Amino acid sequence: MKSKSFIIVASLLFVASAASLVAAQNPDKSADGGNDYGSITNYLDLYNSIVKELNMYYVDTIDAKKVATTSIDAMLYELDPYTEYIPKEEQGDFMTISTGEYGGIGSYIYKPKGRPTTISGPYEGSPAEKAGLKIGDEIIMIDGDTVSSWESDKVSNKLKGLVNTELTVTVRRPFSADSIHTFHIVREKIHVNTVPYYGMLTDSIGIIELSSFNEKSPVEVKEALLKLKENPKLSGLVLDLRGNGGGILESAVQIVGLFVDKGTEVLKTRGRVKQSEKSYKTTKLPVDTEIPLAVLIDGGSASASEITAGALQDLDRAVIIGNRSYGKGLVQSTRPLGDNGLLKLTISKYYIPSGRLIQAIDYSHRNIDGTASRIPDSLTTVFHTSNGREVRDGGGIKPDVEVEYPEVNRLIYNIIRDNWAFDYAVKFAAEHPSIAPAEEFEVSDEVFNDFKAFIDPKRFDYDKVCEKMLADLKKTAKVEGYLNDSTAATFEILENQLKHNLNQDLDTNKKRICDLLASEIVKHYYFSRGESIVSLKRDIIVDSIKASIGNPDRYAAILNKVPAKKQAKKQKTKK
Repeated sequence: MKSKSFIIVASLLFVASAASLVAAQNPDKSADGGNDYGSITNYLDLYNSIVKELNMYYVDTIDAKKVATTSIDAMLYELDPYTEYIPKEEQGDFMTISTGEYGGIGSYIYKPKGRPTTISGPYEGSPAEKAGLKIGDEIIMIDGDTVSSWESDKVSNKLKGLVNTELTVTVRRPFSADSIHTFHIVREKIHVNTVPYYGMLTDSIGIIELSSFNEKSPVEVKEALLKLKENPKLSGLVLDLRGNGGGILESAVQIVGLFVDKGTEVLKTRGRVKQSEKSYKTTKLPVDTEIPLAVLIDGGSASASEITAGALQDLDRAVIIGNRSYGKGLVQSTRPLGDNGLLKLTISKYYIPSGRLIQAIDYSHRNIDGTASRIPDSLTTVFHTSNGREVRDGGGIKPDVEVEYPEVNRLIYNIIRDNWAFDYAVKFAAEHPSIAPAEEFEVSDEVFNDFKAFIDPKRFDYDKVCEKMLADLKKTAKVEGYLNDSTAATFEILENQLKHNLNQDLDTNKKRICDLLASEIVKHYYFSRGESIVSLKRDIIVDSIKASIGNPDRYAAILNKVPAKKQAKKQKTKK
């Protein structure tokens, strides 16, 4: 329990620091001109008074830290989801995102429902992999502490630590005769590679996957690009930003600079204070400004991913393929606080080369219920790329070539959600010391049938959507007086036709299940690189890539540029 004096002092410090910040940024009025400095200090005094009254008279003891962080978090979230307070103890994860480095064992972990935190993917060559930890291992003890019931973030903090320090990890290994294993592991400096895979997608088209943007991403992308360019057959390149939630803005600018001329403006930022207004230009010589380029995006591509894709689109340097991106056009910066915490706050908006802002949600104008809405397409404005193509602001980056993916049905969703494919792959790996190379591996009928037998129908939690909707419709028909002998007979026919047969449903979805199993199984033997190879081999977006950058005339038409052959002929005629 914290003392009364602690709460009062903390509250006063909060008031003083907040008031100082307001005074420093704008001594007269706020952005809308309606709240002057005196009004803000009055509200801060009110906050201070409420905290003191609660501490003095509330029926139960006040948890100072909880009260303070709850009010701070609520206040900041009211502004936007990206402005947040980061306490000292949580800054490790924040710095890892920025630098891509931390001290630890080097493995992804997650906590399945009702089970201990589990190893989901050791990094190749990491201390975890070298020690012998495997996908599926359930972490039950670390350095003598039983961690079976701990959440994954707490387990993660326990696994991390100073480089060259030792820890002891005890796991339960499913499908193993000797199920309990103990490992002595020395922590190392772990570098999270943001390019999990690069290689040749086809004989002539290379691909680079980028998972996030940290300080080392530009170097990693450049190294992959130079390596791919050693292949004399290379005539097209793909930068895969699907699922990439972004990261450091400057890294995005540097990656764009690999493909455009030095000195090209990539974006401008504008904010409330003069210091936030800045122009970002490429500062180094490019690696390749001519190779046909495609950038893959989806709804998970945000922030720095959208800067990269949007700038390359506005400059007509790349064809954008996939689905509309997330739509985050806000820039954050951190400011140190007196308690050694950090305030990450939105300081500006960014505008890509055409001049458009791609922010999709207007947090400054909330609905009556407090929610924020996406900017409707009807209110967006037309801008133009370097070659005169129309593009719009608001709503993220709209691809030049849209790809329609099949919807994930409830069966596939349940197989993923309840870890049936993950657990089967653990079983498979325990029974098979090796498999074919990732490029050649296929899920055979024998493996598929074994997976079907692995599923326990009694434990398979199938979301029977059709049956539930039909039952609700039948209930409504009865209430409204439509349930007679004729409609009841019709309902009975539909109930029989729509009744789920798990074995039949698995067979119906065989191809999609086999694709899922292939990715899960290959990961056990060839890590994330093998998983990428298998996934790309089955990815329907490959056809769109071939049809765009694999076809020079089509590529030129999309970008509204003169095809290379016609350009050469035109120049020859001039001579």
